[in-house]
Amino acid sequence: MLDVQTRQRIDTARDILVGKVPDPKSQVEQITLALMYKFMDDMDALAEEFGGSASFFVGDFGRYSWRKIVGRGIGAFDALNLYSEGITRMGENPGLPVLFRSIFNNAYLPFRDPETLRAFLGVIDEFEYDNSERLGDAFEYLLSIMGSQGDAGQFRTPRHIIDFIVEIVDPKKDDIILDPACGTAGFLISAYKHIMKSNLDADSPLTSDERTRLAGNVSGYDISPDMVRLSLVNLYLHRFPDPDVFEYDTLTSEERWNEYANVILANPPFMSPKGGIRPHNRFSVTSRRSEVLFVDYIAEHLTPEGRAGVIVPEGIIFQSQNAHKQLRKMLVEDYLVAVVSLPPGVFNPYSGVKTSILILDKSLARRSETIGFFKVENDGFDLGAQRREIDQNDLPRVKTEVVEYLRRVREGDGIGEFMPSTGMVVEKSRVGEDGDYNLSGERYRVSVVTAGRFPMAKLGDVAEYINGMAFKPSDWEQEGRKIIRIQNLTGTSSKYNFTTRQDILEKYVVKRGDLLISWSATIGFFIWDDDDAVLNQHIFRVAPNEAILKKYLYYCKDQISAAITENVHGNTMRHITKGRFENIDIPLPSLEVQREIVSEIEGYQRVIDGARAVVENWRPGIAVDPEWPVVELGEVCDVINGSTPSRKEPRYWDANDVPWFTVNDIRQIGRRIDRTQQSISKAALHESSLRLLPPKTVLLCCTASVGEYAISEIPLTTNQQFNGLVVKQEARPVLDPEFLFRMSAQFKDELIRLSGKTSFNFVSGRVLKRIRMPLPDLETQQAITRDLTAEQSLVDANVSLIERMEGKIRDVMGRVWGES
Repeated sequence: MLDVQTRQRIDTARDILVGKVPDPKSQVEQITLALMYKFMDDMDALAEEFGGSASFFVGDFGRYSWRKIVGRGIGAFDALNLYSEGITRMGENPGLPVLFRSIFNNAYLPFRDPETLRAFLGVIDEFEYDNSERLGDAFEYLLSIMGSQGDAGQFRTPRHIIDFIVEIVDPKKDDIILDPACGTAGFLISAYKHIMKSNLDADSPLTSDERTRLAGNVSGYDISPDMVRLSLVNLYLHRFPDPDVFEYDTLTSEERWNEYANVILANPPFMSPKGGIRPHNRFSVTSRRSEVLFVDYIAEHLTPEGRAGVIVPEGIIFQSQNAHKQLRKMLVEDYLVAVVSLPPGVFNPYSGVKTSILILDKSLARRSETIGFFKVENDGFDLGAQRREIDQNDLPRVKTEVVEYLRRVREGDGIGEFMPSTGMVVEKSRVGEDGDYNLSGERYRVSVVTAGRFPMAKLGDVAEYINGMAFKPSDWEQEGRKIIRIQNLTGTSSKYNFTTRQDILEKYVVKRGDLLISWSATIGFFIWDDDDAVLNQHIFRVAPNEAILKKYLYYCKDQISAAITENVHGNTMRHITKGRFENIDIPLPSLEVQREIVSEIEGYQRVIDGARAVVENWRPGIAVDPEWPVVELGEVCDVINGSTPSRKEPRYWDANDVPWFTVNDIRQIGRRIDRTQQSISKAALHESSLRLLPPKTVLLCCTASVGEYAISEIPLTTNQQFNGLVVKQEARPVLDPEFLFRMSAQFKDELIRLSGKTSFNFVSGRVLKRIRMPLPDLETQQAITRDLTAEQSLVDANVSLIERMEGKIRDVMGRVWGES
């Protein structure tokens, strides 16, 4: 895991180099060489400490050792000469294996400033080689600086997650072990250490031959030569004399297709390039998505008794594309034994992506009728960018329960009495009953409530409701504690007033996690998620008693809100009296059942949160190649402005002859317009300046809501807010309207800039024609469009998933209230 100290050291080293080596790539090369140079010397020192002898800096090369270069008593100029000569000659060092000599081949120091070098080496000297990942941490952080890290979904796997997976899969000394996307070889080294640790006792120590065979049974592939180089170094430094890591494209090459493994461990990249992967035809699942192909590859390359642990993105778990469903069906029927859900943020600071672990066992899966679903809430580190260590750690308990579940299945003990505290066991028939094969465990949680079987209680009997205090405008300040008003909770105003008053009673102080209910004007339930604040009037702070859980009361919000609406009074400010509010009845199960209800709902809510993150964060981005030609819109499109027929002519509006498009259609229908909410008559079309726009017209808003865009699927007209972009007849061989539609998302910032800073934004058709856009060849346009359309379908599937999970929450509370 990338720790703060490692990052700071790398940043400091770059800051030192930048004046002499301004190019980031050259900085990376110099830092990498220095790290490897220093770590070789560390290994020599470690060997000598245990009574052995140095192997790297020996003979004539002994004078170039790191310790001599950075040691006390050596002058800056002497250190410069030694280090410069050392890295230049290191490729000739007979004490280095071929691998190391190739790394230092043609290496040189690109500057001659002794003080800069001394400062730089001083920072590198602070690194200690105390575990196999430190070099990888430093190197991959360097890659992230150049923008390489994460571009292909290649995120560093934290060491504790690697060890967790390895301990569950439990590789043995005779197993053939593979990582088909090995990165820095973290999984391979962890598996090696696990086997060594498992064979330490006197009854089963590894013989010399077994150690040699074990090292030969471990292999890895990676498409990146940099990663291959680093893996080889890492394995060599862990006493693999001749490590087997190959530069190999696992998804498109066939030369190693017939090589199988007893154990496969992987965190494969899961971002597909534009246009998708172009695999060969030997995969069982037809797809161009790398995450699908990698999981397929891993499953298909297990021996008959093989097992695997693989980290996958959420798309594998629940996306509805045919390839994803086909893969899940294959896994459920023949390979999958357990799924472990990880918290989002495990891969911070590289990515907040949500992931899960699939545990595969080819032999066990075919004998078992169940799948275990487990959930890690906390992995021992907070989920922020810094990933600081915390006390909460579910990994040991989850590991114990997963291992016990697999043991019971393997030994035929049965799972009738096995009730894991971190998950559940689900029949395979349930997983496949709807053909979706969804691998989200929460989906299969059995509801704990039946309709209308709970006693009723009045709100006033289960909690105290503390109304906020009235603040005068004179109490408002620019600093202090926030004053919570209804508009702050509903989102209609994010601007807070503050107060520094010290005489506010504690009952009016709101703390993180408090339940608030607005009972005047806007009715709503809210969980406060901010620092301590003070409560304004017209909002209750809820203080539940021992009979009810706060979260249970919160999830009763829809039914309580409906009851409040029936009891409100007032004309200008509709509200409910406290007496009427406290007299509302709610079902009151036992605390145990309340906890189960809350647990079930929060399981659905976590799925909603994950899906909503996909929906809210997806942007249809297009990576523009600077080599693409650029054209002005007016060169390739006719720009046609819309208008509004006179409302004084009823006959223009009394027929539904011609669709008439406005910005509200985007808000109600989406960006693909196959119908409109308003229509006009043929008379309006023929007797006004309106023009009928053909299908595949891109509709671009240039007034008020500047930058909004859509594409028509039907002939239509528009109001004057929109300009229609119709690809010219002569431009159709070089411009796909769908590509123009996708590019329109990129126009917004430029249009806003061109619209000026007046209160009424406006971009004229003349200005719009001068907007410049890249124009790659038609095949590239269509490939980009296909990719974005596929991504859009995934986003749409998440929207559907949100609706489905929200429906499940409503169903749960409906049963609690006896509504179903």
